[in-house]
Amino acid sequence: MNTELMGIILIFLLSALLAWPLGKYMVKVFKGEKVWTDFLSPFERFIFKMAGVNPDKEMDWKQNLKALLGINMLFFVVAIILLMIQGSHPFWNPNGFGNWDPTLAFNTAVSFTTNTNLQHYSGESGASYFTQLIVFCWLQFVSAATGIAACALLFKGLLNKQSSNLGNFYNLFLKTCTRILLPLAIVLSLALSFNGTVSNFEGLQQVTTLEGDTQLVAGGPAAPMVSIKQLGTNGGGFFGPNSTHPFENPNYSTNILENIAILLIPMALVFAFGFYLKRKKIAGLFFGVMSLLFVSFVAISVYQEMHGNPAIHQMGIANAQANLEGKEVRFGPAASSLWGVSTTATSNGSVNSMHDSHTAISGGIFLLDMFINAVYGGVGVGFINFFVFVIIAVFIAGQMIGRTPDFLGKKIEAKEIKIAAIVAILHPLLILAGTGLTSYLIVQNSDLAWLNNPSFHGFSEMLYENTSAAANNGSGFEGLGDNTSLWNILTGIIMLLGRFLPILGPLAIVGALAVKKPVPITAGSLKAESPAFGAVLISVILIIAALAFFPALALGPLAEYFTL
Repeated sequence: MNTELMGIILIFLLSALLAWPLGKYMVKVFKGEKVWTDFLSPFERFIFKMAGVNPDKEMDWKQNLKALLGINMLFFVVAIILLMIQGSHPFWNPNGFGNWDPTLAFNTAVSFTTNTNLQHYSGESGASYFTQLIVFCWLQFVSAATGIAACALLFKGLLNKQSSNLGNFYNLFLKTCTRILLPLAIVLSLALSFNGTVSNFEGLQQVTTLEGDTQLVAGGPAAPMVSIKQLGTNGGGFFGPNSTHPFENPNYSTNILENIAILLIPMALVFAFGFYLKRKKIAGLFFGVMSLLFVSFVAISVYQEMHGNPAIHQMGIANAQANLEGKEVRFGPAASSLWGVSTTATSNGSVNSMHDSHTAISGGIFLLDMFINAVYGGVGVGFINFFVFVIIAVFIAGQMIGRTPDFLGKKIEAKEIKIAAIVAILHPLLILAGTGLTSYLIVQNSDLAWLNNPSFHGFSEMLYENTSAAANNGSGFEGLGDNTSLWNILTGIIMLLGRFLPILGPLAIVGALAVKKPVPITAGSLKAESPAFGAVLISVILIIAALAFFPALALGPLAEYFTL
């Protein structure tokens, strides 16, 4: 047990230590300063020229948002067409997979465009190598770059002194792909390949099992996709079982590398905020708030998994303490808990164990992570979501001390608060409306085949699916049969709204703040780096989550826990 706990501490510390210099480097890329990847400039200029884009043109928040939405719409259209004609072209399809069902193609194209990677399919049995690399792997780069570029726009707006210009989305987007994501993905892909992660272009291979039977085993170029799925908080696996599959995650060393990759860029962006605005103390406070929540969630989940399921104890099974049902013996329950919290805290969605098999409280923790959706969060959008909580906390703190709230020298007024409130309400609205609809349908029609578990756990499965879609996470309680027209269309709509509206709101806020005249700092000004503000911020995060989601948690994970 001590060894497993040491592994958790090592992963967290290495992630934070590597995130610090990465945050510095990312700021230099965002600001156009000299970096070692400047040799890519001719290639980038060629791309801009071919696309007819002027990367030096300054744009306000509306122009940048238009560019963001436009390019992502193009990505979606290309992706859905390629999925629907997969079997009609001869490229990289050694297993002869056919065209996709329209609703599944819609769901998957939305999923990968929105950085969700909710997978209602199994890659090794339904996606050609062309689809895996040219559609999915490509979208994992550009969707991650979209979130990071949006976060850089927010940084620029907070730094502005009465200027509406936030920079150029296209410039930030391409440089994020070429100078941040691509170098990191190459390094991680090589490290995974050397440690046994599969990377080939062979079709199904016939192998002889230990029992002497023959079986067809799928391989493929998994290592490149695994590297970007983790670094970009995408989470979409090459194989259906994701990182529980030994071809994606062969051993404890690759498990450490992949878990660090999940946390690395989300952590780095918190530090990048401090370096960009020269407010390292505030960034340290934000990182501390996120880390306190993260470590608390990990501790609760590890405790629950190490002590096992009471129902297993009642069966008289001697090794109930191990609680390995649904988990890989290569990693154990503690590493599975860390990954479960990491993947839901960062909107990553990859798994190294089956979340459906974790204890009820652990499942509730994973849900709470996605309810908050800002504990580190997905690349870029995690900090953007956290910014919404900051604005609300600043407003509440301002009311407590009896002065007009301000943040970083800019007054927070009614317009900004209204937008922040709408964004904060949107997330539970999507989750609870989706869960309410699917719960109603299953009650009205018990013949629906997609719910395999009854009672409280069945409710948790539907709640988890809608939450995962709204939080752009992509993990699932896999007792749910989700590849149906209903789930494909419903979660597709939720993913779209859950991705782009929370980007629109904060950019509108920062666009309004950017043009405001700075207010002088006085003795009565709110010190955002103070422990008192940190306490208010944590309280706001937890209270909003509790008010919105406690009834749903009570009907699902909590009810299941108390009935065991």
